[in-house]
Amino acid sequence: MAKERATIGVDGRPLPVLPPDRDARVWARLVRVMFYTPGFMAILLLKTGEPTGFGISVELLMLASASAVVAGLFIGAESADAGATSASRTGVWSGSLVLELLSVVPFLCALPSLFHELSTSTLLHAPAPGAITISLGASELLPAIAVVPFLLYQLGGFGTLPYVVPKAVNWVLNLTILFLISASYAAVRGGDFHLERRLVGLLVIIMGVTVVYGVRRLRALQAEFDAKAPPREKKEKKEKGED
Repeated sequence: MAKERATIGVDGRPLPVLPPDRDARVWARLVRVMFYTPGFMAILLLKTGEPTGFGISVELLMLASASAVVAGLFIGAESADAGATSASRTGVWSGSLVLELLSVVPFLCALPSLFHELSTSTLLHAPAPGAITISLGASELLPAIAVVPFLLYQLGGFGTLPYVVPKAVNWVLNLTILFLISASYAAVRGGDFHLERRLVGLLVIIMGVTVVYGVRRLRALQAEFDAKAPPREKKEKKEKGED
């Protein structure tokens, strides 16, 4: 049975709504996935000898991998035992926010452009003599479909962001993510790599600012909750055979 949090503080006012308690072990496993997967992909591209041929995809993959390490630091700082602070109680939430916005978003942004480059570039393979170049057409958009469940995750209340920003701001941020990822892919297809870098740079800046605000906001909400929450009732130990 789920444990109920207090909703009214000692001053009679509603307490801040905090994200649900989450299993740090699950998020720690995701840290490993988001570190190794984009990291190995970036290394493979670097080994081709011409990483600039893939636009900004390599930088996005490295960002996703490095951000996963930082998220692991936050998750590892989680503690609810003796001596825990408002910061340590928000470790998993803060780590999940870093993973969602600075690891998953850059990874999703890199995939469509990366797939396009891998399918059309001659960096990794030379065309066979007499081979006919066949356009993949709309099938190139298949990797971009992963953005849809991510938006459902954020807008459906599964993520951490809805707990730190108003609903309208959450919608704006996620629609901005969708627009910038789509626009950067369109820029790649059009060969405008300067525009791609500006769009991706704007996306990363927005995600970075949101993470900084979100982590500080989570800590402030937890501190307010701890200060105003009614004291927990001590459970009386029941001994077997006691009347």
